[in-house]
Amino acid sequence: KNNKLKMGFEKTILREGNGRTPEEGETVTVHCTGYGKNRNLSLKFWSTKDPGQSPFTFQIGLGNVIKGWDEGVMTMSIGEIARIHCTPDYAYGRQGFPAWGIMPNSELVFEIEVLSIE
Repeated sequence: KNNKLKMGFEKTILREGNGRTPEEGETVTVHCTGYGKNRNLSLKFWSTKDPGQSPFTFQIGLGNVIKGWDEGVMTMSIGEIARIHCTPDYAYGRQGFPAWGIMPNSELVFEIEVLSIE
């Protein structure tokens, strides 16, 4: 059996939210921890909870963030915590993100908590 992800993302809900999901163009604020440094899905490369970091705010559905976030967070509601496992094309693709130790064509896992939608 092939367990490889098809193109896109898989979401696992860790805590249910309040049901209010974002619409395209709204501003979403999240806590996020990203895993997949050096192709190891248990190695963290970044977190908004690290010292000196703060929650991350972006306009959703406009291509300002990676596809896994644009499409994955669109399915999340306020207060929800979920793990979003992205294939490379839904993350940083062929380029990777060398500054963060993300190799080309890396799958990544993000643990995301939606704090607000405006």
